[in-house]
Amino acid sequence: MAKIISNFFISVDGVVESPDKWHFPYWNDEMGAVVEEGMRSAAAMLMGRRLYDEWAAYWTTTQDDQDVARAFNDMRKYVVSNTMEKADWNNTTVVNGDVAARLRDLKKRTDGDIQMSGSATTVRWLLANGLLDELNLLVHPIAVGRGQRLFEDTPTHPLKLVKSETFQTGVLNLTYVPDAG
Repeated sequence: MAKIISNFFISVDGVVESPDKWHFPYWNDEMGAVVEEGMRSAAAMLMGRRLYDEWAAYWTTTQDDQDVARAFNDMRKYVVSNTMEKADWNNTTVVNGDVAARLRDLKKRTDGDIQMSGSATTVRWLLANGLLDELNLLVHPIAVGRGQRLFEDTPTHPLKLVKSETFQTGVLNLTYVPDAG
Protein backbone atom coordinates (compact mmCIF):
# COMPACT_ATOMS: atom_id res chain seq x y z
CA MET A 1 0.00 0.00 0.00
CA ALA A 2 1.29 3.42 -0.94
CA LYS A 3 1.87 6.40 1.30
CA ILE A 4 1.00 9.93 0.25
CA ILE A 5 4.06 12.01 1.05
CA SER A 6 4.09 15.79 0.76
CA ASN A 7 7.30 17.79 0.31
CA PHE A 8 7.75 21.53 0.67
CA PHE A 9 10.45 24.13 0.47
CA ILE A 10 9.22 26.43 3.24
CA SER A 11 10.53 29.62 4.82
CA VAL A 12 10.95 29.96 8.56
CA ASP A 13 7.77 32.10 8.59
CA GLY A 14 5.76 29.37 6.84
CA VAL A 15 5.70 30.70 3.26
CA VAL A 16 5.60 28.05 0.52
CA GLU A 17 4.66 30.29 -2.40
CA SER A 18 7.21 30.97 -5.15
CA PRO A 19 10.20 29.21 -3.63
CA ASP A 20 12.05 29.92 -6.88
CA LYS A 21 12.40 33.50 -5.59
CA TRP A 22 14.12 32.63 -2.27
CA HIS A 23 15.12 28.96 -2.17
CA PHE A 24 18.11 28.59 -4.51
CA PRO A 25 20.78 30.28 -2.34
CA TYR A 26 20.25 27.40 0.12
CA TRP A 27 20.50 24.56 -2.40
CA ASN A 28 23.42 22.21 -1.83
CA ASP A 29 24.34 18.54 -2.28
CA GLU A 30 22.59 17.59 0.98
CA MET A 31 19.29 19.01 -0.24
CA GLY A 32 19.82 17.56 -3.70
CA ALA A 33 20.24 14.09 -2.19
CA VAL A 34 16.96 14.43 -0.25
CA VAL A 35 15.06 15.59 -3.34
CA GLU A 36 16.60 12.83 -5.46
CA GLU A 37 15.71 10.19 -2.86
CA GLY A 38 12.08 11.36 -2.93
CA MET A 39 11.98 11.17 -6.71
CA ARG A 40 13.45 7.64 -6.68
CA SER A 41 10.81 6.40 -4.24
CA ALA A 42 7.94 7.93 -6.22
CA ALA A 43 5.62 5.54 -8.00
CA ALA A 44 3.42 8.51 -8.86
CA MET A 45 2.95 12.23 -8.29
CA LEU A 46 -0.16 13.84 -6.81
CA MET A 47 -0.92 17.51 -7.30
CA GLY A 48 -3.62 20.12 -7.19
CA ARG A 49 -4.97 21.89 -10.24
CA ARG A 50 -2.79 25.02 -10.05
CA LEU A 51 0.45 23.07 -9.67
CA TYR A 52 -0.62 20.76 -12.49
CA ASP A 53 -1.16 23.75 -14.79
CA GLU A 54 2.26 25.22 -13.90
CA TRP A 55 4.21 21.97 -14.13
CA ALA A 56 2.51 20.68 -17.27
CA ALA A 57 3.33 23.92 -19.06
CA TYR A 58 6.94 23.93 -17.83
CA TRP A 59 8.07 20.29 -17.87
CA THR A 60 6.63 19.51 -21.31
CA THR A 61 8.42 22.43 -22.98
CA THR A 62 11.64 23.13 -21.07
CA GLN A 63 15.01 22.55 -22.64
CA ASP A 64 16.64 22.66 -19.19
CA ASP A 65 16.95 19.78 -16.73
CA GLN A 66 16.15 17.14 -19.34
CA ASP A 67 16.63 14.21 -16.94
CA VAL A 68 14.13 15.69 -14.50
CA ALA A 69 11.75 16.65 -17.31
CA ARG A 70 11.85 13.12 -18.69
CA ALA A 71 11.18 11.66 -15.23
CA PHE A 72 8.18 13.93 -14.62
CA ASN A 73 6.81 13.50 -18.12
CA ASP A 74 7.00 9.69 -17.93
CA MET A 75 5.79 9.28 -14.34
CA ARG A 76 2.18 8.51 -13.45
CA LYS A 77 0.52 11.70 -12.26
CA TYR A 78 -2.78 12.35 -10.52
CA VAL A 79 -4.37 15.79 -10.35
CA VAL A 80 -7.09 16.53 -7.80
CA SER A 81 -9.71 18.72 -9.45
CA ASN A 82 -13.46 18.87 -9.65
CA THR A 83 -13.29 21.39 -12.50
CA MET A 84 -11.00 19.55 -14.96
CA GLU A 85 -12.55 16.99 -17.24
CA LYS A 86 -9.35 15.66 -18.76
CA ALA A 87 -5.62 16.16 -18.44
CA ASP A 88 -3.39 16.42 -21.49
CA TRP A 89 -0.04 15.86 -19.78
CA ASN A 90 1.28 12.36 -20.49
CA ASN A 91 0.28 9.68 -17.92
CA THR A 92 -2.04 12.02 -15.98
CA THR A 93 -5.36 11.02 -14.45
CA VAL A 94 -7.88 13.49 -13.05
CA VAL A 95 -9.12 12.56 -9.57
CA ASN A 96 -12.59 14.02 -9.04
CA GLY A 97 -16.00 13.15 -7.61
CA ASP A 98 -15.53 11.36 -4.29
CA VAL A 99 -11.86 12.34 -4.11
CA ALA A 100 -11.27 10.82 -0.67
CA ALA A 101 -12.59 7.40 -1.74
CA ARG A 102 -10.65 7.53 -5.01
CA LEU A 103 -7.41 8.40 -3.23
CA ARG A 104 -7.90 5.64 -0.65
CA ASP A 105 -8.34 3.20 -3.53
CA LEU A 106 -5.29 4.62 -5.31
CA LYS A 107 -3.19 4.12 -2.16
CA LYS A 108 -4.32 0.47 -1.98
CA ARG A 109 -3.50 -0.18 -5.67
CA THR A 110 -0.11 1.56 -5.76
CA ASP A 111 3.25 0.06 -4.86
CA GLY A 112 5.69 2.79 -3.85
CA ASP A 113 5.14 6.32 -2.66
CA ILE A 114 2.74 8.86 -4.06
CA GLN A 115 4.83 12.02 -3.83
CA MET A 116 3.68 15.63 -3.75
CA SER A 117 5.74 18.75 -4.18
CA GLY A 118 3.75 21.84 -3.37
CA SER A 119 -0.04 22.08 -3.64
CA ALA A 120 -0.64 23.60 -0.19
CA THR A 121 -4.43 23.67 -0.54
CA THR A 122 -4.48 19.98 -1.50
CA VAL A 123 -2.15 19.06 1.37
CA ARG A 124 -4.39 20.85 3.88
CA TRP A 125 -7.38 18.93 2.49
CA LEU A 126 -5.51 15.61 2.61
CA LEU A 127 -4.50 16.21 6.21
CA ALA A 128 -8.04 17.14 7.21
CA ASN A 129 -9.36 13.95 5.58
CA GLY A 130 -6.79 11.59 7.08
CA LEU A 131 -5.11 10.88 3.75
CA LEU A 132 -1.68 12.46 4.24
CA ASP A 133 0.85 9.95 5.57
CA GLU A 134 3.98 12.08 5.78
CA LEU A 135 4.91 15.74 5.60
CA ASN A 136 8.50 16.63 4.70
CA LEU A 137 9.55 20.21 5.23
CA LEU A 138 12.83 21.74 4.11
CA VAL A 139 12.70 24.81 6.37
CA HIS A 140 14.88 27.58 4.96
CA PRO A 141 16.46 30.13 7.32
CA ILE A 142 14.75 33.10 5.70
CA ALA A 143 11.65 35.10 6.59
CA VAL A 144 9.96 35.83 3.27
CA GLY A 145 7.29 38.05 4.80
CA ARG A 146 4.49 37.55 2.32
CA GLY A 147 2.98 34.82 0.21
CA GLN A 148 0.84 31.76 0.73
CA ARG A 149 1.64 29.93 3.92
CA LEU A 150 1.33 26.18 4.25
CA PHE A 151 -1.18 26.42 7.08
CA GLU A 152 -3.55 29.34 6.76
CA ASP A 153 -6.96 29.32 8.41
CA THR A 154 -6.81 25.60 9.17
CA PRO A 155 -8.05 23.54 12.07
CA THR A 156 -5.51 22.09 14.48
CA HIS A 157 -3.67 19.02 13.20
CA PRO A 158 -1.29 17.37 15.69
CA LEU A 159 1.89 16.15 14.02
CA LYS A 160 4.71 13.97 15.30
CA LEU A 161 8.32 14.69 14.35
CA VAL A 162 9.90 11.41 13.21
CA LYS A 163 13.13 12.65 11.61
CA SER A 164 15.22 15.80 11.63
CA GLU A 165 18.59 16.96 10.39
CA THR A 166 20.31 20.27 9.83
CA PHE A 167 22.10 20.98 6.56
CA GLN A 168 25.29 23.04 6.36
CA THR A 169 23.23 25.91 4.89
CA GLY A 170 21.06 26.07 8.01
CA VAL A 171 18.10 24.41 6.26
CA LEU A 172 16.21 22.02 8.52
CA ASN A 173 15.05 18.75 6.98
CA LEU A 174 12.00 17.78 9.06
CA THR A 175 9.69 14.79 8.62
CA TYR A 176 6.31 14.69 10.33
CA VAL A 177 3.49 12.18 10.42
CA PRO A 178 -0.07 12.80 11.65
CA ASP A 179 -0.29 12.20 15.40
CA ALA A 180 -3.57 10.57 16.34
CA GLY A 181 -2.88 11.15 20.00
